[in-house]
This record gives sequence, C-alpha cells and structure tokens, in this order.
Amino acid sequence: MAGEDLEDYTIIKEGEAEILMNVKNQVFYNKTQVNNRDLSIAVLRTFVSKRKEEHEAKLSKRTKSADKASGKDAPEPAVEEESNGSALDNEKSNVECEAHKEISQVEPCSISEEPMKSAEGNHRGELKPPKVLEALSASGLRSLRYACEVEGIGKVVALDNDKASVEACQKNIKFNGSVAISKVESHLADARVYMLTHPKEFDMVDLDPYGSPSVFLDSAVQSVVDGGMLMCTATDMAVLCGGNGEVCYSKYGSYPLRGKYCHEMALRILLASIESHANRYKRYIVPILSVQMNFYVRVFVRVYTSASAMKNTPLKLSYVYQCIGCDSYHLQPIGRTVSKDSSVRYLPGFGPAVPQECSDCGKKYNMGGPIWSAPIHDQEWVTSILKSVKSMKDRYPAYDRISAVLTTISEELPDVPLFLSLHNLCATLKCTSPSAVIFRSAVINAGYRISGTHVNPLGLKSDAPMDVIWDIMRCWVKNHPVKAQAPDLPGSVILAKEPVLQANFARAVASLSKAQAKKVARFLPNPERHWGPKLRAGRQITTKHISLLGPEAVNEHLNHENSEEPKAKRSKTDDISDATSSS
Repeated sequence: MAGEDLEDYTIIKEGEAEILMNVKNQVFYNKTQVNNRDLSIAVLRTFVSKRKEEHEAKLSKRTKSADKASGKDAPEPAVEEESNGSALDNEKSNVECEAHKEISQVEPCSISEEPMKSAEGNHRGELKPPKVLEALSASGLRSLRYACEVEGIGKVVALDNDKASVEACQKNIKFNGSVAISKVESHLADARVYMLTHPKEFDMVDLDPYGSPSVFLDSAVQSVVDGGMLMCTATDMAVLCGGNGEVCYSKYGSYPLRGKYCHEMALRILLASIESHANRYKRYIVPILSVQMNFYVRVFVRVYTSASAMKNTPLKLSYVYQCIGCDSYHLQPIGRTVSKDSSVRYLPGFGPAVPQECSDCGKKYNMGGPIWSAPIHDQEWVTSILKSVKSMKDRYPAYDRISAVLTTISEELPDVPLFLSLHNLCATLKCTSPSAVIFRSAVINAGYRISGTHVNPLGLKSDAPMDVIWDIMRCWVKNHPVKAQAPDLPGSVILAKEPVLQANFARAVASLSKAQAKKVARFLPNPERHWGPKLRAGRQITTKHISLLGPEAVNEHLNHENSEEPKAKRSKTDDISDATSSS
C-alpha cells in the first residue's frame, strides 16, 4: 500500500474475509451478491463432504473386490496381483456413469483422486484436497471466502482479465494473512484460454460473470474433473426471460417465452445450454441445485464423462407450447426410448403434443425451447445443504435469505417443469381468486400433487393436466359467478364448457407444506433499498445511477471527487509558480 492514499479505500468484511475496496469503482463489488457467495459456500462445503464419502465408498468397494479376487486365486500370487490390478482399472467413480469401454480404458472416471500406490503395497488411494477455480474474480472476495471458510479446501485459483482487478485481488490476498496467502493465487489471464489449457484439472469451477456466461461454458465444462462441480451465474435476465428472444437463441440455443414461469424457464434454458456444451466432449451434467434469486439465476451441476449416458440427453429436453390466450402450456419431449429384451433404442419423441389451436380457449400457441425438463434439483443434496447451513448459521451473513430459499426448494415437486400462477388463471376468467389452500386442496382431492415454487410466491407446481386445472376453476366460478363477458374472450370460451371433473374444495391435510404449517418465512423482503445490480467496474458514477446505487452512495462519491479537484488544481498552480520563479 506504499505510495497510495488510504482514504481512497474502505475495508469491507464479509464472512471471515476482508477486502480493500477502492471508492473510485475501479474493481467490481456488489454487496447484494452476499446471498450468492453464501449459497456457493454452503454447496461447496457439502460437495467436499460428499466427495469424501464417495471416495471412501469406492475404496471400500475396491477392497472387497480385491479380497474376493485374492480368495479365489490364493495358490497363485501372480494371478492375484493381476486380478487386483484389473479390479482397480475397471472401477468407475459414479454409479450413473455407464462409461464406454474406450473411455474407461483410456482414462478412469475419477480424475480427482491420487493414483494407487501399488509399488509399496498400499492400495488405499489418497484423496487430494479439492482444487477450485474462480474464473472471473474481480476483487477476489469469493476466492478468499472459499479459502478461509471451507474446511478441507485445497488451492484456489482466481483469474481476471483486468489488470486493476488482479492487483486489487493480490492486495486482498496479502491483507487476509497466511491462510489466504498459502491457498489463493491470482493470475491475469483470459478465463477461456486458461480453462482450455487446464483440462479436467479443477474439482470446482465457479463462473460468475457480469452478464451472460455463454462465452465461457465451452471451456468451463472441459476444465472440470470427472464428478466435479460447475457453478454458473447468469445475470442477463432480460434476455433469458423473453425480452430479446432472438438474442437468447443466439447465446444459449433456446427460445424463451414470456409466461409467469419465465424465471424458471431461464434456469432450464441455462441448464440445457450447459448440457449442450458438455455433450460435445462426451460429457453430461447432473443438476444439484438451481436457484433464481434477486436479479440472476445460479445453477450448481456435477459434470461426468460417459458416451453411453450422454445418449439420454434428448430425454431430458423438451419444447414448450404456450397458449397466447390462456395460461395452458404443454411440453414436447425431444426424444424417447424403446426397450426390447436387454437393448434400448433411442428414438425421436412422439408429436405433435398439441393441436394447432388450444383445446381450452381456441387460440394459437407460441413455441419455445428446448429447455431442460428433467429435475433441476437433487433433493438429497438440498436436504444436506440445508442441514449444514442450519448447523452453522452464525457463519453465513445471509443466513435468513439462503435458508428460506433452500426450505422452499426442499418442498418443490422435483419432477414437474414450470408452474402456474393462480392469479393469472383468475385474470383469464375474470373471477375472484380462491385462496392458495382451497385451490391446493381441490387439486389434491382430485388425486394429483401440488407444491409451491421458490421462484414465485404465487406460483404453483402440479402434475395435474391443464384440463383438470380448468375444470377446478369452472367449478369455482359456478360457486362464485362472474359478470358476462364478450363470447370470443378466452375466459368466456373456457367457462362455456361444462366441467368433466367435479372439484372438491374441502380442505386437504397436505394443502399446506411443512414450512407453511410451521409459519417458516420463505420469501423475505430485501434488507435495504437499491438491493440489486450495480454499475460495471470502471464506469464513472453520475447522478443518472441513483436508481442503481441510491442517492447517498452517488452523493458521497461525487463529493469525494469534488474534494479532489481543488487539490489537483492547486498542485498544478504550484508547479507553474515554481517553474516561473526558477526561470
């Protein structure tokens, strides 16, 4: 810090890390992303423990197979060694990873573990501490928190393509002491080139760009070890939510629709894009957790290599048909399988899923996608993450927010893509809205499942088909009549039909989730005003940024600049007078 004015810096503490932040907006920092960083730390802690459990289970399985082989071939020690070797070579790191023979011979699925020390007779493989890459580090706060707060973490590599950011990150590493210095290293590099030149090297890769991550995905899926974790954020929500559909298609390969479910569709578009990039290298993804928070979406996926498992990708993707008149939507899977004896054939999906005109209101459909239609969370992981967060609540600055989000996610129906909005259904029919409990009860009494969604407090996920949903609403309107409307309106067309199903609105036992029954807060207000995206680093702060930063922050910055101007003018005047006197 020699030769620099300390007044230009403020110390920001988050979790167990502290950073020096320049007040001139030279390096990007957003306080709002504390939710993102806390959630990432929670997932990383669970990943470290699960990784260890998987490794121990693998070693146990290898030991059993080795013992079994040695028991069979006890008289012939040479054969015993050979069988032990083959048992080690043929093992796979992931139960789901039905790897090709070519792949398993060239490279075993688990890149992240130490080779077996057979020369010394030690058949216990040592698990290296996980190696982490933060591809776009800015101030380095996230990397420092990983290093200081996650037990058992190995080296953390922080990259940035901006010289000022790398210098700031290096200062912050020194500022945080010996643990940070020993674990975190900062490099000035293009993240895409760095990841391409370090294939299958990192157990966890974190992508958190300012805007779209699309240009980083191809190299990111190659730099993760087999069974490793890729964390990815996208903040270009206007694009992903249908504001610029053609731009979304060019970046992610999917066309978005502007329904009430657009934020969940954004998550599923991002997952489909990551899967597409992974498939090019005989890899596929398994989503662990997918979250929409504040002004961005964030996904956590594990990456595996398997040419045979990769064939299942078309089964996980679907196109979406959204009626332009009512809220009906339908999914069209891209592929299907046919099993005969022990063989499985992969075939195109049956279609069309819908007629030319909506069977409910008679209007046309918009088509979007393809999106990821398989589960976007692993409920076992979500439960483990939530349990871990609750046991360490004092170590999470944003505990209330992330625990609320995880609680809501833990109660979502995992196998139901997208959701309905009860208020939208009522707006279409122009009727008063039933309470969520009454509507949930009617769906449950009809024999279907229903849950909330973390994306929208008014959203409802259900496996009930749309004709059942509209029958329930027709029965509701019979008990709560509406004014006569024009006959060609979608709502009038829907209500003109008699319900096939007679809805039962008696309160069902499961109409409230466990969290709702216990009155656990699930959707929290923002902790302060202007809690959202911030100005890109390097841009000059002016009065037009009040909506982003707030009047106090803008005025403070402008006052700081104004106080510096007289000093600069005075120094110039002194230089001129000195030059005149010397001449």
